[in-house]
Amino acid sequence: MLCEIKGGTVTRGGQTVLSHFDFFIRGSEKIAVVGRNGAGKTTLLEVLSGIRELDPDEKHPEAGMSKSRKFSVGFLRQQTEPEMLGQTLDGYLAGMHAADDAGGFPPDTDADGAGRLPSEFAAGGAVCSAPDFEADRMLSVFGLSKADRQKKISAFSGGEQVKIRLIRLLLEAPEVLLLDEPTNHLDLKAVEWLEQYIRDYRGAVVMVSHDRYFLDQTASVTCEIEAGRVTRYAGNYSQYREEKARRYAKQRGIYERQQEEIRRLDSLILKFRNKPSKASFAKSRKKLLERMETVPEPRKDMAVIHAEDILPARKGPKIVYECEKLCIGYEKDKPLRDISLRIRRGSKLAVLGPNGSGKTAFLKTVAGILPPLSGKGSMGALVDPAYLDQMSASMDAEETVLSLFHAKYPSLTDKEARAILAGYLFTGRDVCKRVCDLSGGEKTRLLLASLLQAGPNFLLLDEPTNNMDIPAKETLESIFRAYKGTILFVTHDRYFLSRVADALLIFNEDGTVLYYPFGYAHYKSSLRGAGAADLAALRSSEEQRLIEGLRDVPKSQPISFRMSEKEMEKDWLFSRNMERLMAARDAYEKALSELARCPETPEEYENFEALSAARQEAAQEALTEWTAACIERYDLHLELDDGVRRE
Repeated sequence: MLCEIKGGTVTRGGQTVLSHFDFFIRGSEKIAVVGRNGAGKTTLLEVLSGIRELDPDEKHPEAGMSKSRKFSVGFLRQQTEPEMLGQTLDGYLAGMHAADDAGGFPPDTDADGAGRLPSEFAAGGAVCSAPDFEADRMLSVFGLSKADRQKKISAFSGGEQVKIRLIRLLLEAPEVLLLDEPTNHLDLKAVEWLEQYIRDYRGAVVMVSHDRYFLDQTASVTCEIEAGRVTRYAGNYSQYREEKARRYAKQRGIYERQQEEIRRLDSLILKFRNKPSKASFAKSRKKLLERMETVPEPRKDMAVIHAEDILPARKGPKIVYECEKLCIGYEKDKPLRDISLRIRRGSKLAVLGPNGSGKTAFLKTVAGILPPLSGKGSMGALVDPAYLDQMSASMDAEETVLSLFHAKYPSLTDKEARAILAGYLFTGRDVCKRVCDLSGGEKTRLLLASLLQAGPNFLLLDEPTNNMDIPAKETLESIFRAYKGTILFVTHDRYFLSRVADALLIFNEDGTVLYYPFGYAHYKSSLRGAGAADLAALRSSEEQRLIEGLRDVPKSQPISFRMSEKEMEKDWLFSRNMERLMAARDAYEKALSELARCPETPEEYENFEALSAARQEAAQEALTEWTAACIERYDLHLELDDGVRRE
């Protein structure tokens, strides 16, 4: 055990932030620290770094922090130190301590180049410094160039300064790495690189982040700070949430059983206390009640989890939206995307792509807000759409939450309206808040409550979780998972994406569009370089389940020979498509692997741009073929579905 805190307490400005808490770090654990804003997460990191000390506790001399040995600690804070602003980037990186001097160590180099290289790197008869090579590679990963090394730190933006401090910290490789919101200001590519780096890091990592997907990918232990105490859970964020729910259910059962026993004893005491023959019995029950150690009521989770199905007012058609050669954009001479697509009833389709790739423009075009530049697109009959964009929640009404909601749905009783709003985290006095005083996330929740109460069967959502805390996000996740209509949405929250989406529409930088028929976890698993055989098995397993569902015919209905012939023909077509799909997917996987591979020699580093261009072209060719194979398979599913229904 590297470090242990027993019974620690921290006060700030006269307020107790952490109270008699326990915490420890073992070996190379990757520890996530979670909790609501202001709970004390950053304070804990400051204590571990030595910036802040625990309060003295004379009553408990054993309380405090102990270390098994001396070790190096590196702390990424959100604030930039003033003394670094006058230095050049090159000078700042050159001024770092060598790993050995700092008591740290270089992590092993892995296939993806996530770790550090040996202290010297020999290639082609030349010997170059590994830190310089590694620094250049990290600068590239975090969106900075080699030319930036001569700029002063003060010339970089605040976000870039955080990246620079993170680069230096990773190069120093301390034995305990403390990270406060490390994914802030990073694009998706850099975040994914950092995830791999932390997983491979040989030291311990303690990290605070609101990015739940990042914590799922990196943490082996999760520590929750609540009411000043630290509770330790084994596993990543999702595993912590599951275990917390189990503990709550168990504690709730113990609490309710004791409350029931207390009521029973109170009833007996009240019944017999005035009867002489039973007075001693009543007195003994009273003493028993007084000696009983009260079980505290467990804290209820802030999130509201919706388990029951949320049904649209109308079922709607099988094909909710269809477009062919739909060209989207804001200006005719600057088209963003050309799309051909069918959206099936009940699908939850997420649109992925870099900023500016046309995701919002596509949603607005589907919603009818933005006219297409060319091509055609149409909604099916009996489709009831509801659109929520990033600015929809800019409501500024003087009315209260309850009065505004009640005015829209006057047939609801006050009790019914309050119950519905409670499902969106508006409880107690929250319903009496003026709408204009709500935060952006609260306004979004109120708007969603109003939209869903109308019973639409097609939701179009642009960044629905913006400005929301984790309980609010988890509430919305449960709502959209329970919702039985169709959803088309855009989000940068990968955890929300992985919990809700069952298919992906990927807008690539080169203007192409990829339809991926499975969820985000499956997509990321395939891109992480799983074996080709494993990928094929996973795809065939998922697709076979879908095929069997489409072919489900009641046993009481005999299958005609004609139908069998059709099925045989479809089997042959599916088999041919699977061969095409597997070959294209394997080629794309290989191309992506090459594209992600970092330079391994100085020669490769010097020719990196030319190598990247060639790899990008190969990846694009494979992607085009795979997209065509996916679309072909999708059409086969539709044809088979129609054939079975007609029979």
